[in-house]
Amino acid sequence: MAAPVPAEVLEDSNQGLWVSLSAGIAFRLLFASGETGRWTVLFRCQPGSFIPRHKHYGAGEYFVVKGLMQYRMGRAPAGTYGYEPLGAIHDRTEFPEYTELFFTSYGPVVFLNEDDTVASILDHAAVERLAAGAD
Repeated sequence: MAAPVPAEVLEDSNQGLWVSLSAGIAFRLLFASGETGRWTVLFRCQPGSFIPRHKHYGAGEYFVVKGLMQYRMGRAPAGTYGYEPLGAIHDRTEFPEYTELFFTSYGPVVFLNEDDTVASILDHAAVERLAAGAD
């Protein structure tokens, strides 16, 4: 018996609810797969907001749609594409101005405390739960 074919997706990124992730950062879920663990979101980051220290337990790709992102690799202004390999650790990712960031992760992103213990995990299931709870 053949395996079922996954459903195709056509998502209008201008529709849907913004879900608060942390102070000044919200996301709109575009896709999440329990089959592969991949998830894709559009982040909306307010000036001065940041993503705390984290480790990629799956590779990630991003595209800065507008604004500016600053992190260990340097400055990423609008139009910048970046690839983050499995195992990459970022101490702090900052948004000095309003920024929209298209981001795909091929596995969990683990947020770390100062002593490198796990503070929280963001994966396909977590973004789906957060998006489902947005009213």
